[in-house]
Amino acid sequence: MLIGELAAKAGTTTRALRYYEEQGLLEPGRTTAGHRVYEPGATLRVRNIRELLACGFTVDDVKSFLDHLDAELPEMFCDAPPCAASNAVAAQRVAELEKRIATLTRLRDSLVQRMPAAPGEDGRVT
Repeated sequence: MLIGELAAKAGTTTRALRYYEEQGLLEPGRTTAGHRVYEPGATLRVRNIRELLACGFTVDDVKSFLDHLDAELPEMFCDAPPCAASNAVAAQRVAELEKRIATLTRLRDSLVQRMPAAPGEDGRVT
């Protein structure tokens, strides 16, 4: 889809999409005529970018979080003979998952801080 189509589907502007491209958050392909083209999944990515930026995350935070969303989770349980190589792979997978958990925890904490306080028994916000 072209940039105008993506902007309409994602509910944003072409100017915002160009900004996301400049910041490295969105990568279009190019037609032979040089027009930007996007894959169908780009609509969800643009919505995620917009929501995360609106929540106050920095561009670097958004890049990190989108990398976690885009990457597939590694298979944690597979048959392999015990050896140093398999232990190294397992350690790397654990480190990747810990990094994802830390990022998601930071996102959750940020979202919880932005939630309005619950009203008390008398109807006033405490």
